[in-house]
Amino acid sequence: MAVRDRAKVDIFKVGDRVTWNSEAGRVSGRIVKVHRENVTYKGYVHHASKEYPQYEIKSDKTDHVALHKPGALKLLRR
Repeated sequence: MAVRDRAKVDIFKVGDRVTWNSEAGRVSGRIVKVHRENVTYKGYVHHASKEYPQYEIKSDKTDHVALHKPGALKLLRR
């Protein structure tokens, strides 16, 4: 884990609004779950641990759900 990523670990909580970059540009959504163990989603294993969780986020504009590591997210508001 990179030093810059360590500062972001576990700073996000369920219900937080976050933003991230996607192929379509900036997307925002609300965290619906924090995964602290590996999780399979859409046929892909997302590696997660207590020290480095994956965040499940539902898009504000669509029903799309994404999983991201903390380094990919920016907090919008609580």
